[in-house]
Amino acid sequence: MKKLLLAIAVSFAALSTAQSQDSIVSKKMYVKANALFLPVGMLNAGVEYQLNKKWTLQGDVFISPWKSFAGKYAQVYMLGFDGRYYFNEAFKHWYVGANISFSRFIVQKYNYWSDSNYQYTPESPVYKTSDLYQNGFSYIIGATVGYQFELGKNWNMDLYVGGGSIQSYYKGYHKELGVRYDTDPTRQYNQSGEWLPYRGGIMISYRIK
Repeated sequence: MKKLLLAIAVSFAALSTAQSQDSIVSKKMYVKANALFLPVGMLNAGVEYQLNKKWTLQGDVFISPWKSFAGKYAQVYMLGFDGRYYFNEAFKHWYVGANISFSRFIVQKYNYWSDSNYQYTPESPVYKTSDLYQNGFSYIIGATVGYQFELGKNWNMDLYVGGGSIQSYYKGYHKELGVRYDTDPTRQYNQSGEWLPYRGGIMISYRIK
């Protein structure tokens, strides 16, 4: 984790100096939306701005407003920032990036989708995991790899995937009863840490600058 944090810090430090190294390049800017999520009522949109010949900075949001999606709680609101390095030139072909994101969620985590019995402590009630959900927030640090190419004048397609360390803090509730299942008076939040893929898709981009 410390090595990953160091790599992220070095990447964003490089971004801060990259802009001053190449003032001649005409800076481009693209707005973009993820074509994979729009058909299911989720929004993933962002802006990518060129810093110099090979470096860009992207800010994006992900919004899943679903209180129920396929019977599961799936409300997620995420804000993220990418520092990207293109091997050819900005907005063309292969790139790698460092990402930091923050999210607010009301979800049913994937390991709660079954009907297994769950008991927080030996003294706690026994519930079915499918009746439980989590309400909290996360901070995420990871990496992105992708490939971007031109579709037509002012239009690009951006194919990418990313993953990393997700640190979550949440309270657990029962769907029907509305009570907390994580009844530990000494802890305000549960905490979980996972290494997972958490971003990806097909961004359609339009140049505005």
